[in-house]
Amino acid sequence: MANILDLLKTDSGQELIEGASRETGVSSDQVGSVLAMAMPALMGAMKRNIQTPQGAESLNNALNDSRHDGSILNNLGSLLGGGSIDSSLLADGAGILRHVLGGNDQRLNNNIGRATGVDSGSVGKIIQIALPIIMGFLGRQKRNANVESGGLGDLIGTAMGTSSKEEGSLLETLLDADGDGSIIDDVAGKLLGGNKSGGGLLGKLFG
Repeated sequence: MANILDLLKTDSGQELIEGASRETGVSSDQVGSVLAMAMPALMGAMKRNIQTPQGAESLNNALNDSRHDGSILNNLGSLLGGGSIDSSLLADGAGILRHVLGGNDQRLNNNIGRATGVDSGSVGKIIQIALPIIMGFLGRQKRNANVESGGLGDLIGTAMGTSSKEEGSLLETLLDADGDGSIIDDVAGKLLGGNKSGGGLLGKLFG
């Protein structure tokens, strides 16, 4: 099963990065840095949410939805290409974000923004653009592995390639950083190789 960050190395990942870059005016390197930090945090939030039967059923139903069955990965050119992002993609992303993070999205945006040098509004838009694609990735993995709601925790953990402790730690750091910059700089160093333009991780992904 593929790691979610491997998505950034694919043609679909490149389309996502370039489309979000055009939409927000943020450089492709910085978009990649935002995604490399946001993806693990969002997956960690999903894994927390499915600790209850209701949460697991909600995510299972969302991944069974035709919008998230993986077909989006074959249709990114029409959604992300041209002059602007398809409005349905942004609306879907905003809805997913509400379910995943509730009212904590602005805090996540602010802290990722500090770590990457991207303004929080652009971070939020990049995340909204990416979320339906992340869900499509998970939906395709779910179908390929024939996973039911009870196996979603393992599905997410395997897709992340990290332990539950690591996922939780990253999410807590990004949501609970006190604003002094020290903790968030540690996260940036871990994920981005200490280079806020994304040279560390993105160098490994695309080099």
